[in-house]
Amino acid sequence: MPHRRELLGGTAALLAAGALGNPAIAQRRGPARAGAAAPPPGTPASTPLGPLDTQAKQALLIDADTGAVLAEKNADERMHPSSMSKLMTVYVVFDLLKQGRLRMDQTLTVSEKAWRMGGSKMFVELGSQISVNDLLHGVIVQSGNDACVVLAEGVSGSETQFAELLNEYGKRLGLKDSTFRNATGWPDPEHLMTCRDLASLSRHIINDFPEYYGIFNVRSFQWHGITQENRDPLLGRVAGADGLKTGHTEDGGYGLAGTAKRGERRLIAVLNGMTSMRMRAEESERMLEWGFREFENVVLFRASDTVEQAPVYLGDRPTVPLVGGRDLVMTLPRQWRRNLAVKLRYDGPVPAPIAKGQEIGQLEVSGQGVPPMTLPLYAGADVAKLGVLSRIPAVIGRWVSG
Repeated sequence: MPHRRELLGGTAALLAAGALGNPAIAQRRGPARAGAAAPPPGTPASTPLGPLDTQAKQALLIDADTGAVLAEKNADERMHPSSMSKLMTVYVVFDLLKQGRLRMDQTLTVSEKAWRMGGSKMFVELGSQISVNDLLHGVIVQSGNDACVVLAEGVSGSETQFAELLNEYGKRLGLKDSTFRNATGWPDPEHLMTCRDLASLSRHIINDFPEYYGIFNVRSFQWHGITQENRDPLLGRVAGADGLKTGHTEDGGYGLAGTAKRGERRLIAVLNGMTSMRMRAEESERMLEWGFREFENVVLFRASDTVEQAPVYLGDRPTVPLVGGRDLVMTLPRQWRRNLAVKLRYDGPVPAPIAKGQEIGQLEVSGQGVPPMTLPLYAGADVAKLGVLSRIPAVIGRWVSG
């Protein structure tokens, strides 16, 4: 008769290697409850290890590979993202380049509106023709508001229409709490994002456009005879830092969406609401260093690993391998590795026929501070059903054994 199979109570053997992989499963903290009061700005960030002091009003630190939340503070609070929202403009342009609807060497015309834009500038010349490649450098390295408007008008005809496109892309990417009113992050009461959306957008840029992402690591760019340094304070300061975007307005304060990669691990930090450039640099550096120091990625199973050989009933083979189908990697505080518990559950013996890829059981992961996870396991091979004559001994044997 069918029974429930439980095993893998301890995980020392599974975790002994401790190698890093390309994960496809992540543990995530659930969204904040609707209507829940946000912590006041002076409170620390919450983490699996306890409170973490930060002077940012809003903050989020995630593992870019697994999506695990390492620290968060008001991460779902809508805020003024300032120039960090230029990442949405960059995403759209990257996507149009990938689709072939734009070319890097394609030139766009500088309108009077773009030429007159205030704030941070690339210093475009009125009526000139500038390549998409140079405009992207102007946006990413120099944070040029003027370059953003040239791109917006070149893509959609007007910045207003381009903002509608940004909102369409935002919905497509699952940015649930973002509203775009312009291409630059210029102050507007309805131009809002959250740290969680900015972290998700950053992750998409890194993963979706590796062929273009290197522009974020360009340290300086010259246009119109003016050389400007990349405004990202983490470049050259934090080991493995390779880009994304700063921001500052009176309403939003100083903010940064930054990332660093060390070996196979990448972390993304988004902080906002700080009072100076120095505070922005120091808080971002401190949070990233803390994340790399206190957490690690632990491989539970590789995609090709057989988790268990499940017995088969009336099949042309006695067992069927159970596989996860993809790497199972978790981001954990380093001292929690030995406290993790893994259980495998399935109804067995599994009746034939069985198709490769058919879901057979579940893997349950739990432990101190680890949100419970239930993950599917699949048949790693086809198993045909025995013929009529071949079934008789198997049926009799099972009947005798009860």
